[in-house]
Amino acid sequence: MLIVIANDLPPAVRGRMKLWFVEPRPNVFVSGLKDSVAKKVIDYLYRHCPPNSGVMIFRRINQPPGYEIQGIGDTRRSMIDISGLQLVLEKDDFYSANQTEAPLPETNNAVQTPSEASVTTHKKPPF
Repeated sequence: MLIVIANDLPPAVRGRMKLWFVEPRPNVFVSGLKDSVAKKVIDYLYRHCPPNSGVMIFRRINQPPGYEIQGIGDTRRSMIDISGLQLVLEKDDFYSANQTEAPLPETNNAVQTPSEASVTTHKKPPF
């Protein structure tokens, strides 16, 4: 399986991609190509896509973890590698450069008294 997500593809490349792939959303291509054909498609993308295309390629492989992620140009998403596991950061701007963990949500530790809580009364049905 091969999934290609692009920011902006040249028209000739996009037309060629539509021959091999289903395009469920604009610039998102999905195909069940064999591994040998998938490698040829990836080589084609590397040769014909300029860096501003921002292409992310997800390819199924037979080794753990079962997939490989490649990128061409600025993909608007950051890819990280943790102990051989490739991951994509969904919201890269959420984390600051000085912060290593996601911030914890603020909690309100105040306890409402029964008089402060809103009480809803329901009438019994007429039957």
